Amino acid sequence: MQINISSKHMDLTPAIEEYATKKIDKLHRFFDQIQQVDVVIDKAKNGYTLEILTSVVHHEPFIATCDHPDLYACIDLGIDRSIRQLKDHKSRLRDNKRQSTTGEKDV
Repeated sequence: MQINISSKHMDLTPAIEEYATKKIDKLHRFFDQIQQVDVVIDKAKNGYTLEILTSVVHHEPFIATCDHPDLYACIDLGIDRSIRQLKDHKSRLRDNKRQSTTGEKDV
């Protein structure tokens, strides 16, 4: 899994980069077919804006955005949204595999 972290209108400190990388590494526990994760941190007037683009196999990239006055809370909320998207996608994949040929679910 490749992780790219970039910033707009601010300098990216090693502490922020390390914190974001540590949180992004958790995504692999929820869905193992992640190819690349791009994180864009932007300094806005009222706080920070975070965008997480998660590229997975055989699907369009998942996009999770978050706005918050605190940068660390913004990273946490963005990761939570990405985790939710990956869990939903994984459950949809599992449900499709469990359907029989008639369209009814196996019991």
